Amino acid sequence: MSLLTFLDYTSVLIFALTGALVASRAQLDLVGFAFLAALTGIGGGTVRDVLLDRNPIFWMEQPAYLGVTTFAAVFVFFTAHLVESRYRLLLWTDAVALGVAVAAGLGVALAAGQPPIIVVLMGIITGCMGGLMRDVVCAQVPLVLKQGELYVSAAFLGASAGMCASWLGFANIFVLVTAVSVTVILRAGSLAFGWKLPIYGHLPPKT
Repeated sequence: MSLLTFLDYTSVLIFALTGALVASRAQLDLVGFAFLAALTGIGGGTVRDVLLDRNPIFWMEQPAYLGVTTFAAVFVFFTAHLVESRYRLLLWTDAVALGVAVAAGLGVALAAGQPPIIVVLMGIITGCMGGLMRDVVCAQVPLVLKQGELYVSAAFLGASAGMCASWLGFANIFVLVTAVSVTVILRAGSLAFGWKLPIYGHLPPKT
């Protein structure tokens, strides 16, 4: 198994777990769990592959990815009740998934010989689109749009750091580890320490 395939499988699994956690909070049935796990797990990679014109799309070439999302759905369906705070677990699991998916998207775009801006965008899209689809389908405010939180910005900086490492000639594994590390550290900092970006506010009225 190549490093890129490993990253894709890992990101699909972890994001699928977050989809199933959202399904547990919405009290869906097992089919609903499986649907949300698959949507979240393969959503970002699917958008990436469509934009890069990769044929076939990764999970159609290797249907085992759907087995991974189904496993995640069944696992969470029978164990979610054991977790005291499913929302907190969701946030932290999503943070790890974001970092791994950003690296996966980055690596695929690099392997395809895309220019730097496209490489960075593919990292962001792979990391963010699955979770965005999950939250929109469940009528929740998407995590990517939470006020001031480092999410898309964490993905952007993580992908950019990986791209810079590649441009400087570092080994592929270092490039991908850099992307994962920067993304997860920034997202974790936002969750643990309240790191935020400035948000838009109306100017005070003139007197």
